[in-house]
Amino acid sequence: MQAEDLLAGKVLLIDKPLNWSSFQAVNKLKYILKNNFDLPKKFKIGHAGTLDPLATGLLIICTGKFTKIISEIQSQAKEYTGTICLGATTPSYDLETEIDATFPTEHITEALINKALPHFLGEIDQKPPVFSAIKKDGKRLYEHARAGEEVEIKARKTTIHEFEITRFKLPEIDFRIVCSKGTYIRSIAYDFGKALQSGGHLTSLRRTKIGNHTVENAVSPEQFEEEVKKHIS
Repeated sequence: MQAEDLLAGKVLLIDKPLNWSSFQAVNKLKYILKNNFDLPKKFKIGHAGTLDPLATGLLIICTGKFTKIISEIQSQAKEYTGTICLGATTPSYDLETEIDATFPTEHITEALINKALPHFLGEIDQKPPVFSAIKKDGKRLYEHARAGEEVEIKARKTTIHEFEITRFKLPEIDFRIVCSKGTYIRSIAYDFGKALQSGGHLTSLRRTKIGNHTVENAVSPEQFEEEVKKHIS
């Protein structure tokens, strides 16, 4: 890898660590590259599809001229695996906020889950979580939420290509999902709990694929730094 290659355009596959924002991951790579290569001050680098800090997995980072294909990469189908905890909800639909309500789970069976699954396949209407980065009246939704302001959120169309439950051990269920751009897995967790006449929130999430790119081929930011140093030494 040379400075010329980075400017011409590279697609870098990073396994984003837990509690890192996507912005932090991009900044870390930018710092590594600028420290090790002779790059211009306005070196272009960006990610294709945000991952929440509480999610791990595949983050595609593009450099140089390849930043122009970010929207193309973002539009590809994405695969996730994760865990939903049934019987409780949180305002953020995940572990960012505390439990605000609890519900019974004794009635939930594998048969009930299998009956609910088809309603989440194909094109569905989905309301994004109030704790999300979508803008409303010039402010991010999470800014309204943290200020205690109530905002009306419109449902959006999204497509679920595949949805399967891979482990059933109440109150937890593990899943694998393949979906279109703009799908909020946290909203799936919340809505799925509701469909089971209970509650649900997301307790773990990992992005495993974007298009043909897989997390198996990704490296952590630390591994990336080691590879860069080995390459130039």
